Amino acid sequence: MARVAVVTGGTRGIGEAISLTLKDKGITVVANYAGNEEKAAKFTEATGIPAYRWDVSDHEATIAGIKQIEAEVGPVDIVVNNAGITRDGTLMRMTYAAWKEVIDVNLGGCFNMAKATFEGMKSRGWGRIVNIGSINGQAGQYGQVNYAAAKSGIHGFTKALAQEGARFGITVNAIAPGYIDTDMVAAVPQDVLAKIVAKVPVGRLGEAKEIARGVAFLCGEDAGFVTGSTLSINGGQHMY
Repeated sequence: MARVAVVTGGTRGIGEAISLTLKDKGITVVANYAGNEEKAAKFTEATGIPAYRWDVSDHEATIAGIKQIEAEVGPVDIVVNNAGITRDGTLMRMTYAAWKEVIDVNLGGCFNMAKATFEGMKSRGWGRIVNIGSINGQAGQYGQVNYAAAKSGIHGFTKALAQEGARFGITVNAIAPGYIDTDMVAAVPQDVLAKIVAKVPVGRLGEAKEIARGVAFLCGEDAGFVTGSTLSINGGQHMY
């Protein structure tokens, strides 16, 4: 029987690429999304991957969402915590709401999803949790104290939870993407983007499928001895 994976933020950008790549590996994939129903419906129609709506920053909604998936699809063996938002601004201009929302979604979502699935993985003796961090959680970024803090927190969360899960056959790893050719990066002004690309040794933006392939490896049977690790996929921009 195919393992079941839930990919948060799984209908767009990097999340969409992850969902499709895992499906191609024979995994039963369920995508989570927070708001864009039209995009989610088109995604499901095009891919056959069901999409369930809830906000991962909402603890009770996450617990309920996972229970619904397990009742309708099957026990969740794999979690990819990809959902993330930005609310950029310097500290002097950043509101508390902008700080809290990014922390709650990007970092709190990882806790909520792990909380909803870890016990089941433990009882079955197998699980994979992959958390999507960021190069900006490793190196920092001007105007992103909220985002950098949340993504840095993901890397610490990964290492700590890996120690809890290891003896139960649950691996917990992170991927730290660099700048990837997604809608989020496309919104960056061209002159700024050109400066970013100039700092990438390979001389280009990454592709979502390159992140997805890294996730697929960490979710596989062959990655059972890899846990507590962060895989940096950034074209050499930050060697951590």
